[in-house]
Amino acid sequence: MIKRTLLLSLILLITPGISNVFACTNLIVTKGASSDGSVMITYAADSHTRYGTLGFYPAAGHKPGDLCEVYHYENGKLLGTIPEISHTYSVVQFMNENQVAIGETTWGGLDSLGKQPGAILDYGSLMRIGLQRSKTAREMIQVMTELMAQYGYATSGESFSISDASEAWIMELIGKGKYEKGAVWVARLIPDGYVSGHANQARITTFPFQKTNNFNDPKQTVYHSPDVISFAKKHGFYKGTDESFSFSDVYNPLKFGGARSCDARVWSFFRKISKEIRESQDYTNYAMGKFSKDSKLKDQNPNHNGFVSNRLPLWVKPDSPITLQQVKDAMRDHYEDTPMDMRNDPGAGPFQSPYRWRPMEFVVDSAMYLCERAIATQQTGYSFVVQSRSWLPAPIGGIFWFGVDDADGCVYAPMYCGIQRVPESYAIGNGSMITWSETSAFWTFNQVNNWAYSRYNLIHPEIEKYQSQLENQYVSEVQVTDQQAAELYKKSPALATDYLTSYSVFTANKLVSDWKVFYQYLFMKYMDGNVKNSDSRKLLDNGNGKNIPKAPAQPGYGKDWQRIMIQGTGDRLKVPKE
Repeated sequence: MIKRTLLLSLILLITPGISNVFACTNLIVTKGASSDGSVMITYAADSHTRYGTLGFYPAAGHKPGDLCEVYHYENGKLLGTIPEISHTYSVVQFMNENQVAIGETTWGGLDSLGKQPGAILDYGSLMRIGLQRSKTAREMIQVMTELMAQYGYATSGESFSISDASEAWIMELIGKGKYEKGAVWVARLIPDGYVSGHANQARITTFPFQKTNNFNDPKQTVYHSPDVISFAKKHGFYKGTDESFSFSDVYNPLKFGGARSCDARVWSFFRKISKEIRESQDYTNYAMGKFSKDSKLKDQNPNHNGFVSNRLPLWVKPDSPITLQQVKDAMRDHYEDTPMDMRNDPGAGPFQSPYRWRPMEFVVDSAMYLCERAIATQQTGYSFVVQSRSWLPAPIGGIFWFGVDDADGCVYAPMYCGIQRVPESYAIGNGSMITWSETSAFWTFNQVNNWAYSRYNLIHPEIEKYQSQLENQYVSEVQVTDQQAAELYKKSPALATDYLTSYSVFTANKLVSDWKVFYQYLFMKYMDGNVKNSDSRKLLDNGNGKNIPKAPAQPGYGKDWQRIMIQGTGDRLKVPKE
């Protein structure tokens, strides 16, 4: 019998172009680097065709002979089947009931390794199956890599963030193309007390070579495929020494876009939390796509291969412990107060927008230019911040803070990893990218955000204020919910998960309902370029009791933009003196 346990209802149709290649962002915070001892990873799933929903895959038992149909995560094509195991864990999007979580960013890599004939597993199916079969991050790495070796890897180069309540890892891999089945890969444990990140550019360079992979050895901090170096040498991708081998430089050679549009997002996070990164001109230059190729690399090893020497470190130690709110804020970054700040150049328009419509690149007079690619972007389908907390039972300790659409305008709602169903407003099947639903979280948040894009400097501050109010409220509620669920868990784990499910579902559905009312308020207040008077998100009348508003403010375009208008029109708009 075939069980369709991996039929992904969310089909992503990705079209070619730079804006889709540079598509996602992950940030990683170890327990020793966080203010409360939780492990945190983030993920922004960015695509112009991705509809943001919250998937749920319940725990299940399977009989011998049961098969799992594997569908391509992006185009829905059936890739093949693999045998089920006797028991699979429940999964909320990309976090399972054991607090194991995963995120990814795609970097493509060498063209010759991008396709593997007959391969069954793509990156999305690896993530889902790995979560269904793993109790720890290390086991997740083992499951994913063994599956690739057995069934092949069908998509291009990837970076993965993999975490549990104790550890956080970065794993990078690329398929072996037409040459062999499977993939070459490296996984590194992020040292406790440090943070990392990746954003569509492979990040692991040199690494300590291991004789074997012992996934049960807590002292082993590096795992890799045995042929990660020999495969590159065999097929002519690398000719240097084993000691100088750099996974990223060999399998995803660094180019201008890999720094400026990809690693720059990691740099923007690092500079917020590390004075060393913030004050380093070398790293600023790197983020801007200006490379150095010194005789020695940052780790002082000789640079025999001429690799870029001013690359960002794989991880950094923050100057102070990082809070949950800081991580959420980092997902809302647009390079503010950096050389790549987008709010004040002509592309920002009159209302200081940090957004640029795609395509990212354009040509003027035979010269290529680009628009900046920030962490926060308009085409995000969904994003999340995962917390794994070791001091609580697993179904309570894992929180999947989930938001849809642009992270800068989303509200991260708490979804406990032990829930047994998801909110209707976020569920797969409630609307689609080409089907409207009045009860859909995705369309509700898109209404607010797209209205805000029309007058960002006035409307977005109202979003930010309400966003902060709600997220602070949820943090307070979670503290109480944790305690009550922990007491219930002592009596019955089932009672605890029922309670957590009720809380998460109610909170998220109410958020969508409240956000819909918020959209109505914002639309009425800012329509026609006017700004009506309001108090606490309530529009005010003129005092005569007839529902007629006070005369609205008309802020216009501002002096800076008016000067740009004059420069572009000469004397055409000039009013003569009488």
